[in-house]
Amino acid sequence: MHKFLKAIGFSDFRKKDLEIVINDIIERPEIMKVTKDSEGNEFAELSKCFGTNIGIMVRGNYDESDSFMMEYYYPYYISEYDTTNELIEVQKHSEKESYAGVCDESNVGVTLIFYLQNVADYLSEKRLGNGVEIVGAKLAALSVEGMIILPVNEQEEKEKISNYKYKERSQLIAQAREGNEDAIESLTIEDMDTYSMISRRIMREDILSIVNSCFMPYGIESDQYSILGEITDVHSDKNRISGEEVFFMTLECNELTLEVCINKEDLYGEPAVGRRFKGVVWLQGHVNFPTEI
Repeated sequence: MHKFLKAIGFSDFRKKDLEIVINDIIERPEIMKVTKDSEGNEFAELSKCFGTNIGIMVRGNYDESDSFMMEYYYPYYISEYDTTNELIEVQKHSEKESYAGVCDESNVGVTLIFYLQNVADYLSEKRLGNGVEIVGAKLAALSVEGMIILPVNEQEEKEKISNYKYKERSQLIAQAREGNEDAIESLTIEDMDTYSMISRRIMREDILSIVNSCFMPYGIESDQYSILGEITDVHSDKNRISGEEVFFMTLECNELTLEVCINKEDLYGEPAVGRRFKGVVWLQGHVNFPTEI
């Protein structure tokens, strides 16, 4: 069973129960998209929703007798907001007909890699010969472990200065990527100063009072991240099949707006606007095409 099924409210499902759900999606999908895959086979995406923008997608091929052959499935959470407006490159995974989106997000300071949700749309655009230059994506994340922590007590004036410095750093990162040596030197000096400041403060403060937010790769999976961000919106819903409650949180993390879905049983603490979420997430994304804009 897929590890992140817990995030959308299928934590207590046995394999037999899951097979019933998967077969129901194949026989009666809410959304069905069919196109040709990278090898010219008939490729299909079948999905069904089980709550607020959460569900399971089944991918596979149709054979000569028009029978559907499932290749794999995965749980999803679709975001309603455009998270990034950067240029996105799509790369195919080697073992199956699944894809990853890659973009350099200056706000985060790392290369974002996410699991592509709308593969059929991408393959269709590619077959039409539209060049498939993708700009922007709606990113969302599933989590199976997380906790709620208190916010950092920052004065309004300090927050304004911090936001200004963050924008200035984002501009320097963009210039450094273009090969600007002055920008590279400025970032190096800034990192040294930051390291020195943290080394002094860590002797008498907790790390979570120093670091307000973070977004960094986690483990060996390229699309999983350890994040820390402020909650700007939160609501809950129940999986209509299992009845389990899940939380949906909108986070501000390194100037990036990200929506996270997590099962109530996997979240330690009570989420509320102004508090922070710390956890490990699987990043997914729905990329934008010119025909959708």
